Amino acid sequence: MSDLTAAWTAFDQAAATAAKTRIVDMFAAEPDRLQRMTVEAAGVTLDLSKQAWTAAALDAALALAKAADVEGARARMLAGEAINGSEGRAVLHVALRAAADADYRSGGKPVMAEVEAVRARMSAFAGQVRSGAVKGATGRPFKAILHIGIGGSDLGPRLLWDALRPLKPDIDLRFVANVDGAEFALVTADMDPAETLVVVVSKTFTTQETMANAQAARAWLAASLGEEAAKGHLAAVSTALDKTAAFGIVDERVFGFWDWVGGRYSLWSSVSLSVPIALGWEVFDRFLAGGRAMDEHFATAPLERNAPVLLGLAQVFNRNGLGRGARSVVPYAHRLNRLSNFLQQLEMESNGKSVGSDGKPVAHGTAPVVFGGEGTTVQHAYFQAMHQGTDVTPVEFIALARSDDGPADMHQKLLANVLAQAEALMVGRSEADVRAELEAKGTPAAEIATLAPQRAFAGNRPSTLILLDRLTPETFGALIALYEHKTFVEGVVWGINSFDQWGVELGKAMAGRILPELEGKAVNPHDPSTTALIGRLKG
Repeated sequence: MSDLTAAWTAFDQAAATAAKTRIVDMFAAEPDRLQRMTVEAAGVTLDLSKQAWTAAALDAALALAKAADVEGARARMLAGEAINGSEGRAVLHVALRAAADADYRSGGKPVMAEVEAVRARMSAFAGQVRSGAVKGATGRPFKAILHIGIGGSDLGPRLLWDALRPLKPDIDLRFVANVDGAEFALVTADMDPAETLVVVVSKTFTTQETMANAQAARAWLAASLGEEAAKGHLAAVSTALDKTAAFGIVDERVFGFWDWVGGRYSLWSSVSLSVPIALGWEVFDRFLAGGRAMDEHFATAPLERNAPVLLGLAQVFNRNGLGRGARSVVPYAHRLNRLSNFLQQLEMESNGKSVGSDGKPVAHGTAPVVFGGEGTTVQHAYFQAMHQGTDVTPVEFIALARSDDGPADMHQKLLANVLAQAEALMVGRSEADVRAELEAKGTPAAEIATLAPQRAFAGNRPSTLILLDRLTPETFGALIALYEHKTFVEGVVWGINSFDQWGVELGKAMAGRILPELEGKAVNPHDPSTTALIGRLKG
């Protein structure tokens, strides 16, 4: 039996034992539980004490991480080795937020000079647009940006803008991602082309949805300003200079990035160009600094005090130790309301694999379904199932100790709700307590017999609380980096490559075959259902 196989066996046994103990009882049995399962890093505090693992189960999870060589994999990633084996690429999004004097390398080649050069170009361009030095074709300054991308080219920058935007921005930033023309029409309906800068984000400048929206944007600009003038309202984030030039974008307004940056890890790069233009470079630079602080923690902290490692192992424990196939992420912060959407791509695209890095089927379940929404609104939606449903779904709560937005008393109400939900999920409410309450109200016995079981809560439902002192560029950067490294840790434990996404490609390729058929230009073989639907839609 290999060391890794033995570690999985011990892990499974520890999980089975832990499942026999209620979480609330673990606090009495483990006096140091709260201290051991609370960790602070880069302005972010994690309380993992309401997870369903005992101290022994946590030890088994840490042993599993060591046996899977999380430490070695971390070192190989930070050294710039080609850990994305299926594509032969390094994975160096950490370099995007590193200090200029850092020594990150891809395949032995230093990368920081190139990173710093792109940062300088981004900073300069953002400053020129914000100051009015770069204007639209009519001589008016840009007052709005239309950001066009999809997937990582949209979700990250959109989340970043929502999190950090001022209440009254000097430059409005809007996003279009869906190939459904309704989104473009709704977003641009009250925008003035003469004051709008369009930023198109596509590494290859061939992404179907992005290019359809880019062409719509160029036509929208041209209809108001003329074809030549419209070119002065375009910028791009791409590596395909021939294609951006053919589209009418001068090279000086094209910002590149590298093949060692995956799309879902790219918000630290020029992919987010629109955001520092709208926010100012200083804010974006502070965001990078927050991610860098979490990187330093992840690289140096021992596994048992390492925030991304512990957060990742909590998911492994729930997914594999307890067989829970879904997880909910609920930020009690309106500015983070898109976080669960962002994490769906980050985690499910990274770790939604059934074949390991060795080309063999995986031996354990991988990425659970991630879903969520913002508190307190989701309390009035799916939390009924969280408390009393037949499936136990772990929850990650994110909260801000202090908020600079809105009335202070509203924030206290928000905090009261997040703490209450976490406690209620764990503690529950016994049927005996419900019966006593109903009896005290004089409820008839027959009615109590029916109502008491319905009003009881089993409890023993796990959660993690992630607490930020305030939502600042630094703490937001640290939070995103925390989730990136957590995802990496899980992938290492599961033995998969977290940095390719072949599953995204098949549907896109097949859409390319079907589109000409809908336009009446080709006929391809399909299954009977698809053939019938194509015929129906063409008719």
